[in-house]
Amino acid sequence: MFGYVRPPLDLPEEERKRFGRAYCGLCHALGERYGTAARFILNYDFTFLAILLSEREEGPVHHGRCAAHPVHGRDRLESTEALALAADESVILAYWQARDGVEDHDWLHGLKYRGASAVLERAYRKAAALRPDFDEGARLQLKLLAELEREGCSSMDRAADAFAGLLQRAAQAVDEPVRRRVLEQLLYHLGRWVYLVDAADDLKKDAASGNYNPVALRYGLAEGVWTEESCRSFAATLDHSIHMMATAFELWDFGVWTPILQTTLYAGLFRVGKAVLDGTFRSRENKRETQERST
Repeated sequence: MFGYVRPPLDLPEEERKRFGRAYCGLCHALGERYGTAARFILNYDFTFLAILLSEREEGPVHHGRCAAHPVHGRDRLESTEALALAADESVILAYWQARDGVEDHDWLHGLKYRGASAVLERAYRKAAALRPDFDEGARLQLKLLAELEREGCSSMDRAADAFAGLLQRAAQAVDEPVRRRVLEQLLYHLGRWVYLVDAADDLKKDAASGNYNPVALRYGLAEGVWTEESCRSFAATLDHSIHMMATAFELWDFGVWTPILQTTLYAGLFRVGKAVLDGTFRSRENKRETQERST
């Protein structure tokens, strides 16, 4: 995934700490299951996935040091089935995302993606053996997406649907039927939103490189520059996906995770979408990273 799904900075301190414990817990689960290199794929999106898959209660908390925090240490969630599932699916998603990058770029510009897939190869094989259904689904959905890219498909809905179907499969391992259906709907529309906002974020870069961008094709955007009408129409499309996520979210009790999920869905995603359309997302992220390193 791409780093767009994160709670706002103004989340109450108690909830920021809870999110931090989940973040560190997933990092530990990745390292424990797949080695130190796997920790580098950790991001806010995967942490959001871990929280969605978690039980209503937070679970045991452990305080310990790690390479990133060797002096004072950090609180983290102890390993749970949800964290293990999120770690496995994160490795599979990251691997196929890297392989997709290899296919999308020439030899020189694809070097970093080749390197990433090579580093993840061993971890991926282990994760795929543990979650074969999810791996097969991810492979098939990305194959479909690659075919649409080769065709130069101008339907951004078809392209977004392929990625949305991939993320939707992350809920397949959930046993409880109603909860699984809720998560499938939420993750489907989250996947659609992520794909579209990433395409919008890459408009100018893709215009310069000639890479496929369904948003540019859908609106006929020259050199990756929005018109007022196309920007308004696209913003409504993003908002629709968020509304559909919220509809699914309201059908289930997420327990102690409710404030984090609620704030992310009802505020965080809107702010990220607006920043991408304003062209200020990257500068805001740099500022945010500076703030977070100082806390």
